[in-house]
Amino acid sequence: MDLKFTTTTTSDELLQILTLQQMNLKSAISELEMANEGFVTVEHDYKLLKRMNDVCPHILAKDGDKVVGYALSMDPSFGQEILVLQPMFDELKKRNIIDFLAMGQICVAKTHRKQGIFRGLYEEMKKNSFPKYEYIITEVDATNSRSLGAHLAIGFDKICTYHSLGQDWELISLKTH
Repeated sequence: MDLKFTTTTTSDELLQILTLQQMNLKSAISELEMANEGFVTVEHDYKLLKRMNDVCPHILAKDGDKVVGYALSMDPSFGQEILVLQPMFDELKKRNIIDFLAMGQICVAKTHRKQGIFRGLYEEMKKNSFPKYEYIITEVDATNSRSLGAHLAIGFDKICTYHSLGQDWELISLKTH
């Protein structure tokens, strides 16, 4: 395995992110797989993914030339562009939380799980976002216990649980330094 962590620089890498995302959407996997492996909720399009990357590059785990994991970087200026994420940004505003980078989604290919990639993606994100941002903020579907446990295990702290769009969300943060 030739694993490295880096930022997204090419359109091919963006397309590979979208392919990996499609394979792990809640709508694309079974209930059992969701419970055991976790899932992603938001489906991005190429244009938005590229615009987000132009402001703050997404973080990648690559095995050779193949993207095997990603953590999407979302500057708060994109807070109103994805319907399912708008309530998270509203919640942060209510709590007067500023100076953060939103981690818009994290995913690791099934073939590369349990190899430290999740932790590596966040370490790379911390390195690339400090000192511009003091915190990395994200939310996890409260039913996605695998993802929530993984986030808490690497140092995320719970801000709150809130209800939006018919479900509960865990809002969590990680200091970048």
